[in-house]
Amino acid sequence: MDNIKSFTLDHDKLTPGFYCLGEANGVYTFDMRFKKPNGGDYLSYAALHSIEHLFAVVIRNSEIKDKVVYFGPMGCRTGCYLLLYQMDYEAALPVVKQCLEECLNADKVYGATRKECGNYLEHDLEGAKKEIREYLAVL
Repeated sequence: MDNIKSFTLDHDKLTPGFYCLGEANGVYTFDMRFKKPNGGDYLSYAALHSIEHLFAVVIRNSEIKDKVVYFGPMGCRTGCYLLLYQMDYEAALPVVKQCLEECLNADKVYGATRKECGNYLEHDLEGAKKEIREYLAVL
């Protein structure tokens, strides 16, 4: 089996930041790395789950909503992947920052009721905001 792009990166050298992993068929894959891989400090499940809900709703309601292909968490709990159609790093970064700032204004986790979410009891709005603030400081 061929390795996927993200597995070819030396995770011992990665640091928190916003990275473009590449482009294929007009879709740019971005690594929103909140935590240093293998560093012992990971996003809690509840905070990561809430970041997923907050950012997904905010970016899909932003000026680039038609460019969003996918947003979701990394299983290693060090960040998230964002896939955007025909939007390179220079265009994406300011919008990502703006959307993260908007997430800090949320007074609830969007889509976090039993009817809307498959694990509605595992959310942490304040934890998510703390992690977003720390990530914005890196960006």
